[in-house]
Parts: sequence; structure tokens; C-alpha cells
Amino acid sequence: MLDKDLAELYDVKPIRLREQVKRNPERFPLNFMFQLTPEEALNMVSQNAIPSKQQLGGTLPYAFTEHGILQLSNVLRSERAIAMSIRIIELFVKLRETMLLHKDVSLLVEQIEKRLGKQDEKIGSLIRYLRKFKEKDEVPRTMIGFKTRSGNQ
Repeated sequence: MLDKDLAELYDVKPIRLREQVKRNPERFPLNFMFQLTPEEALNMVSQNAIPSKQQLGGTLPYAFTEHGILQLSNVLRSERAIAMSIRIIELFVKLRETMLLHKDVSLLVEQIEKRLGKQDEKIGSLIRYLRKFKEKDEVPRTMIGFKTRSGNQ
């Protein structure tokens, strides 16, 4: 997300947001945020992500990753930023719980698939065994039993 959008989200001025980033550089490594190059900024203007060059102002915008967004909520002092920080933490906890639930369900499905695979093998063996009997029935059998002189049994 761009700094101007985050400033609006956190209810602070964009200049104050960038100020806090500059005051806390150790909290924002390169994988948390980066400043757009002039070409990237112009490309965003041409794609209407930034409506006009005037909105760029004199500085190039910063772009923040999800980690950077969370870190911003920790360094900004607005009530909205504090509320967002709490909400982000709640969402991460919920996400972790959901992932664990899906992991349990995934393991259960895997176990069922293994059982069904074994059952398929057993059913296949049973069908092959029964086919042997059917094949034997197709061969004419000789009559057995007591024979009378007339040839009837």
C-alpha cells in the first residue's frame, strides 16, 4: 500500500507518516517498505493508481508490505493507528487458528484417503478372485451322479 493511502487509513497526515518512518529506520527494513523510483511513480500515474503528478508532491511515495503496515500501526500515535494495531493482531490470531483447523481437516482427509485406497485394493482383489469362479463356470462341466440304464440321472 502507498503511504498516502495508509495515512488516510490511520487518520494522520502523509508527511507525519513519512516522518515517523524516518525517525524509526530500524523498524522498517527493506522487506517492510521501499520508496518508489521516479519511473514506478509515473507508471502508477499512468495506471491511475495515483490520479496525477501533483499528488506525488515533491517526494516519491513509499510502498509498504503487510509487515510494514503492521509496523506503522506500532509507531504512529493516533487513536485510529492504535485501534488498527489491535485489529491486525486479532486478525493474525484468527488466521493462525483457521490455518490450524484446516491443517487438522487436511490430515483427517489424508487419513481417509489412505483407508479408502487400502479398501480399493481389497475390493479389487475380491473382484479378481470372484472372476476366477465365473471363468470356471463358463467351462462345461461333466455331469456327476448316479446313472441309470436309460441314461437319466
